[in-house]
Amino acid sequence: MAGNGQAIIDLDRKRMTAMAEKDVATLNAVLSDDLIYTHSSARMDTKASLIGNMESGATVYTAVVPSDVVAQDLGDAVVLTGVARISVMAGGKPNSFGVRFTDVYANQGGTWRMVTWQSTKLPE
Repeated sequence: MAGNGQAIIDLDRKRMTAMAEKDVATLNAVLSDDLIYTHSSARMDTKASLIGNMESGATVYTAVVPSDVVAQDLGDAVVLTGVARISVMAGGKPNSFGVRFTDVYANQGGTWRMVTWQSTKLPE
């Protein structure tokens, strides 16, 4: 299973684009049902609550742009670390900031899905 690093970097970029485009079908395919998503504010989401907040308009991502992404291929898991610039409307207020993130994908029955996201805000 080694050698999946670049494919997962590409898949995660697709996931970030799907968040900004509110592409729920892609998110449902890429996010694991047992997702643990920890925002830079320390708020936590599940797959259902993350997508639900996007669908309701409570959280609207307008851009998620990664950079400096590095993959650690562990076989049936790939750990990504990098930086992302996030633009979001939360509670009706626009916000834009940078984060450093750790993101984990697992091979679940032959399909790669994101299982964990953790981010920390970068100083502006």
